[in-house]
Amino acid sequence: QVRLVESGGGLVQPGESLRLSCVASGFSFSDFWMYWVRQAPGKGLEWVSQVNPGSTFTRYTESVKGRFTISRDNAKNMLYLQMSSLKSEDTAVYYCATDPTGADRGQGTQVTVSS
Repeated sequence: QVRLVESGGGLVQPGESLRLSCVASGFSFSDFWMYWVRQAPGKGLEWVSQVNPGSTFTRYTESVKGRFTISRDNAKNMLYLQMSSLKSEDTAVYYCATDPTGADRGQGTQVTVSS
């Protein structure tokens, strides 16, 4: 079955960077679009970014454009999210997922941006 395990979260100050990683197993990773979604405290799941199987197409929610970069390594079944210029409003649990709603997602990794 699909298994997704995220890592790389932490506590950072505004303006700093983090790189999230997700290792996938149980499905043909290289054939799937992959997504990052997040859930801020007290809010619902929010789609953040997506990448196609060949990494030729990426898309971002407006609030992270120019600051976040999604990437993948199909040889390693890995998905990444490079986050720069982090803001307090980026504080959330971040999940990798096989669909944009996050219905099939990992356990998440906490990102806290605070001074």
